[in-house]
Amino acid sequence: MDGVRRAGRALWRVARHEWTLVVLASLPLAAALTWPTLRDPAGTLPQDTGDPTLQAWQVAWGGHALRTDPAHLWHSNTFFPEPYTYAYSDTLLGFAPFALIGEGPVAAVVRYNLLYVLVHALAFVGAYALSRQLGAGRAGAAVAGASFAYAPWKLAQAGHLHVLSIGGVALALAMLARGHGWSLRHGYRPDRVRPGWAGAGWAVAAWQVTLGFGIGLPFAYVLGLLGLAVAGAYGVTWWRRRSRPAVSRGLLLADLAGVTGFAGVSLLMAAPYLEVVARHPAGRRTAAQVAMFSPPARGFLTAPPESWLWGERHGAARAALGFPGEMTLLPGVVLIALAVAGLVFSAWRVWQRVALAAGVLVSLALAAGTSFGGDGDPGYLTLMRRLPGWDALRTPGRLVLWTTLLLGVLAAGALTVREPPPAGAGRGDWRRWARVALALPALLVLAEGVNRTPHVPVPAQPVALRGVAGPVLVLPLGGIRDYHVMLWSTDGFPSTVNGLASFTPDSQQRIRAAGTGFPDAGSVAYLRAAGVRTVVLLPGYATGTPWQGAAARPVEGLGIHRERVGDAVVYHLDRAS
Repeated sequence: MDGVRRAGRALWRVARHEWTLVVLASLPLAAALTWPTLRDPAGTLPQDTGDPTLQAWQVAWGGHALRTDPAHLWHSNTFFPEPYTYAYSDTLLGFAPFALIGEGPVAAVVRYNLLYVLVHALAFVGAYALSRQLGAGRAGAAVAGASFAYAPWKLAQAGHLHVLSIGGVALALAMLARGHGWSLRHGYRPDRVRPGWAGAGWAVAAWQVTLGFGIGLPFAYVLGLLGLAVAGAYGVTWWRRRSRPAVSRGLLLADLAGVTGFAGVSLLMAAPYLEVVARHPAGRRTAAQVAMFSPPARGFLTAPPESWLWGERHGAARAALGFPGEMTLLPGVVLIALAVAGLVFSAWRVWQRVALAAGVLVSLALAAGTSFGGDGDPGYLTLMRRLPGWDALRTPGRLVLWTTLLLGVLAAGALTVREPPPAGAGRGDWRRWARVALALPALLVLAEGVNRTPHVPVPAQPVALRGVAGPVLVLPLGGIRDYHVMLWSTDGFPSTVNGLASFTPDSQQRIRAAGTGFPDAGSVAYLRAAGVRTVVLLPGYATGTPWQGAAARPVEGLGIHRERVGDAVVYHLDRAS
């Protein structure tokens, strides 16, 4: 009986622990602030049916490959007959374990919507944990977490799960700081060193990289800079004291293993992308592409139309932007005001505030792309020319995540200042009113994150594509419909010519050109030679394309079999009529 009581008390302590409460609170908060995502998770997608259908396929393919043939992970079923097609865009590979449960397009959509909600919760928890580790109070950490998870600029990225998946960045930094016994308020404390937390931090950082290099590559460079700063601090200590700082053997081993693992994962992830660029030079990003997506200064004060609070009010400002989807980068009016206040009064030391402010300015300059510095040095293009891998990033505005995180830390410092109770007031009354007052900033930040994101119906899978035999070509070929074909291909993952990326492989261009007159002798012969065995024509989507009216074209003498399946026409190239 005593053992049961002890177990019950232990469970109660865990249940009421701060971190348990934060995690549990983050889930309904995420469900509410992404609503109505969970109202119909099998039938709708947030924002549009473009990138979300692609990313639903990406997660599903990762799980399928791990379950069936991990050796061919990077050679996906799309863009047949090209290899390394899984590396044509950020893969979200780190979410592949979620795809080990469920199969087919419906499961892929449900999975995407659940992840869409969960990544917001993780961003809140990660930034909250980082701020607490740095020394912020609960109210300040709540503001940092709320702003990092629900900043207005993130509403424009509702269709980009890989951009929203930033929680691992803050969480890894929090774990690494905890493992190294370091905080902003107290500095380095050897008695607080926890090698296990350091190792866990490196593991989370490696996982973050597997979600995509658009976020992961800058994160890797930030970790490198932090590592140099720590090494420099140790060097200064040694120079002044002529003695080495006390560092535990366990921490050194954890860092060695962590850095090795992080570097190994990064290199393994980078290898297929380098292969893709070598095979398809058109896939390399250019300065002109960066310039197209580079936001002007006013973009950082402009909210996307999905913002409930600022969307309509900022309509005129958005109209002046060249590419609003990547240029509406408002971190939050309340957040900016709190961060400015944090420069004046804060729990952080003056030099720390200056360093954080400098980080904000540097991140803003980089997020502005060519709008700051143009083609000269220093500037964003300097990194493209000199840092390995940086030329793969064409949307500099997404670096505003670092601006948001640093502003959150500044704001957290302002809300961590502890004032003495007023004369004549009871200590309990003061604390009660202080909690109420300090909760208000977090609520205001969350109010700026309320969304008006449209949730659109998922394109229904044609009956003809259920269990279709590959290699298959779905017509019409090209455009956003190829994203839908990729999603539909999660039903068995047949090899599919269709696919859409930032560049078009030569093989797909040739198939598109040769198949324009399908079905005719030339196109049938070319497709057979390319290995295509089935062609599915979707007449309802062919209006205005070269395949408009293709369903009525004769097939006699072509040596193929044609049949009507639902609203589609299926051509079997390996069977005669």
